[in-house]
Amino acid sequence: MIKREAYMSRIRPFIGNELIKVLTGIRRSGKSVMLELIQDELVGQGVSPLQFVCINFENMNYAYLRTAEALHYEMTEKIAGIEGKAYLFFDEIQEVVGWERCVNSLRIEYDCDIYITGSNAKLLSGELATSLSGRYVEFVVYPFSFDEFIMLYYETSRDATAHEMFSAYLALGGMPYISNLRYEAAPSQMYLQELFNSIVLKDIIKRNNVRDVDLLERIINYMFASTGTVFSAASISKYFKNEGRAVAPETVLNYINYCVDAYLIYRVRRQDLQGKKLLTINEKYYVADHGIREAVFGGNMKDINLILENIVYMELLRRGYKVTVGKSGTKEIDFVCERKNEMLYVQAAYLLASDETVAREFGAYDGIRDNFPKYVVTLDEFDMSRRGIKHKNIKDFLLMPEWI
Repeated sequence: MIKREAYMSRIRPFIGNELIKVLTGIRRSGKSVMLELIQDELVGQGVSPLQFVCINFENMNYAYLRTAEALHYEMTEKIAGIEGKAYLFFDEIQEVVGWERCVNSLRIEYDCDIYITGSNAKLLSGELATSLSGRYVEFVVYPFSFDEFIMLYYETSRDATAHEMFSAYLALGGMPYISNLRYEAAPSQMYLQELFNSIVLKDIIKRNNVRDVDLLERIINYMFASTGTVFSAASISKYFKNEGRAVAPETVLNYINYCVDAYLIYRVRRQDLQGKKLLTINEKYYVADHGIREAVFGGNMKDINLILENIVYMELLRRGYKVTVGKSGTKEIDFVCERKNEMLYVQAAYLLASDETVAREFGAYDGIRDNFPKYVVTLDEFDMSRRGIKHKNIKDFLLMPEWI
């Protein structure tokens, strides 16, 4: 188990206060382990484990607690037996009907510090926003970064080179559990396929009462195939029509939203950098973990340019950036990234193998006149920086502590 300090450094300032700490993200991204790390942090601060109440609601032993009333009664009994502040850890809280009423009541009634996890963005953000009136902080837990991946991969293969580790990351992705499979290709892909099936069944089909499962699978395959490319619900609808199947754009959009809510897919909006406004059509979508894409859809090496772009996008999210796709005249910038008062731009490509490619990637910044950092990130080993635009090998870029 690695410490995941990037997350702990954000959570630590809120430990012990009345704000409810909410950890969200794709199923099996490490949210449960984060709860364990928070408990370790508390023990290090002198808190007794006897003050902890830990419940994973996917465990059938706790099935009797899956209503707000039953959970509240149980917590009232347990908190009464705790000396000092109670620390409540609720894993996969969305399994509890009316959970938000129970959590809010516990927050008001008792001296307690509450941590919850869930795998659905709509459930957690929508209901929290209305029921808890902003008395919570949310942290999205993503699959392993390349930096985290190599920490565990190195324990498996101490003689592995940086190139070998990145090749493994390209193929397997960053879902934490595959470290337990020692990063062996066949078992890892089997696990990722089963994980994908679980996400689709539990977090998409069951939660949203999806009836046309075949259509959902086709839409997911389309999005996996089109990772990092511009498309819309209308374009998917048109594609299906050409395939002999009539599907309304509204239905396609609903199914896409279900995938976004389950953290399987991330939507990236486009921004007109000259007009300073968000564009409402033709967004981009990226998959939460490129290893899942390889296991389910395949072709990561064939689509290496798209996968590198996907990896860079997810790393930007891990580091807390708000990301859009930039449109500057007729040119497009892969990622426009904002964080507090910071800003940077990133172009991601496979190789700068020709003068035309160099001109295209570096030329994307021709219309940008500000002094914020601008990067071109590729697999090239040689530095081709020019005109104040920084060129980085993707392995080096992903491992840089700061980009500003």
